[in-house]
Amino acid sequence: MKPKIVITREIFDDVIDYLKQHCDVDANQADVPCTPDALAAKLAGSDGLMCALTDKVDAALVARAPGLKVVANIAVGYNNIDVPACTARGIKVTNTPGVLDDSTADLAFALMLATARRITEVESYIRNGEWTGWKLKQWLGVDVHHATLGIIGMGRIGQAIARRAAGFDMNVIYHNRKRAAPEIEQRARARYASMDELLAQADFVVLQMPYSPDTHHLIGAAQLAKMKPSAILINSTRGGVVDDKALVHALKSGVIRAAGLDVYEGEPKLDPGFLELKNVVLAPHIGSSTEATRRAMAMCAAKNLVAALSGQAPPNCVNP
Repeated sequence: MKPKIVITREIFDDVIDYLKQHCDVDANQADVPCTPDALAAKLAGSDGLMCALTDKVDAALVARAPGLKVVANIAVGYNNIDVPACTARGIKVTNTPGVLDDSTADLAFALMLATARRITEVESYIRNGEWTGWKLKQWLGVDVHHATLGIIGMGRIGQAIARRAAGFDMNVIYHNRKRAAPEIEQRARARYASMDELLAQADFVVLQMPYSPDTHHLIGAAQLAKMKPSAILINSTRGGVVDDKALVHALKSGVIRAAGLDVYEGEPKLDPGFLELKNVVLAPHIGSSTEATRRAMAMCAAKNLVAALSGQAPPNCVNP
C-alpha cells in the first residue's frame, strides 16, 4: 500500500506524476488555501505533507496528524514550520536549498537597478501620458556601477549577488554572523565589515539572511539612521527582518533615498504607507519565481518527501 501525502498548493503536473509513482496523492490543484481545520482533516490519515511557505505547520497541526512522517517545504526558509515540534514527534522536515540561489540573486539585482534608475516611476509617467519630451535633468537616478554594495548575509544567495556585482565593477563589503572563508571572499571579491561600517559606507544595502527571532527587525530605525541619506535598501530575503513601519518613516523623511522590496511583514498584507511612496519599488515575493526554478524547487521537495517515506535520508533534511 502506497503512503498517502497531501499537497497544499497547486504544483506542476510532472511533479504530481512523479509523486504518484510512489504515493497516494491528495493534490490541491484548485490552489484554494486550506484552513487549519481543513488541512488537519486531510492530514489525519496521511504520511507526508508537501507545503509552501504560506502554510503554517505549527505544534497544534502536528498534534492532529498522528501518522505524519515528513513535512517537505517548497522553499529554502522554513520559519513557517515548528521544527522543534516536528522533531519531538520524529517528523522529518525538509527544504529546497541551492536550486533557487541564482534566480533570487537576479531578483535582488533587478530591484537594485529598478530602484536606482526609478523604473517604476518613469513607467507610470509614460503610461499616464505625461512625457512631452527629453530634458537634461529629467528623472535623474543613481549609478549602480562603481558603487559600494553592502551585503548582510553571505550565504549561497549573498555570494551569488556578490558575483553579479563584479560585472558592475562594484566595491563589495559584507557582514555575516561568522566571517566567510578566505576562498569565498576571494571568489566574491568581497571584504568583511562590521555592521556599523557596512551601513555607513554602502550605497546599496542588500539583506540576505533567514528570518528568525535573532534577525527580527535586524534593520530598524537605529540602523536606517546609520545609512547614507543617498543609500538604497534592498530586502529580497524575508519579511520581518526589516521593521517596515520604521522603513516607511525613513523613506518619507529622507533618512535614506529609496528601497526595493520583495518581502514584507505580515504579507500578503503590507504597510499601507508603502503605497503612498514613489521612492520604493514593490514586488510580491517573486525572488524564485521563474518557471525553471519553481519547477526545480517542487521536484526537489518531492524527492525529499519520497526519500523520507522510503526509509532513506532525505537530501535536504533540516532536523536530521
